[in-house]
Amino acid sequence: MPHTAASTFAAVFATLWVAHFFGDHWVQTSAQSMAKGKKGWTGRLADTRHVLTLTLTKGLLLALAAAVLDLRLSIAGLLLGLGLDAGSHWWADRRTTLAWLAKVTRQTEFYRLGSDTLHTTTEDDGITGKHLGTGAYALDQSFHVLFLFFAALIIAAL
Repeated sequence: MPHTAASTFAAVFATLWVAHFFGDHWVQTSAQSMAKGKKGWTGRLADTRHVLTLTLTKGLLLALAAAVLDLRLSIAGLLLGLGLDAGSHWWADRRTTLAWLAKVTRQTEFYRLGSDTLHTTTEDDGITGKHLGTGAYALDQSFHVLFLFFAALIIAAL
C-alpha cells in the first residue's frame, strides 16, 4: 500500500517522539546530563556527545520503522530533518540559552517552577513537598518536541 505524505509524517513523528524520550532519558549518561550546561568546552563537549548519541538513537529507530513500515525516506530529508533537530537540541541543552528564551518570552516564573529558589514547602500555597518536575524541564521537552515536529515535516516532505 503506498504511503501518503501524511501517513509518512505520522510514522516519522511517532518514531522521533519515542526515540527522543528514550535517547534523552536512557541513552544520555548522567555525566553528560550534569556537564552539558557547564561553561566552556567541558559543557560543549558533553552536550555534543549527548546530541550525537541521541541523534544516532533517532536514526536507528527511524531505520527500523522505515524497514518495517516500508517507508520511503530520502537521505536529504533525513540529513536536513535530523540536522535541524540535533542543532536545536544542542542549543537548548546548553541551558543558559533556554533560560534566555524563557526570559525573553516572559516565561521566567514558569521556568523556575519546582526549583528550590521558587517553591518550598509552605502552608499558604498548599505545597507539601518538592515537585516531581520543574518548569525548566517542561519547557526543555516542549522545545524539543516542537523541533521533532519540524524534523518530521522535513523528513516526510523530501
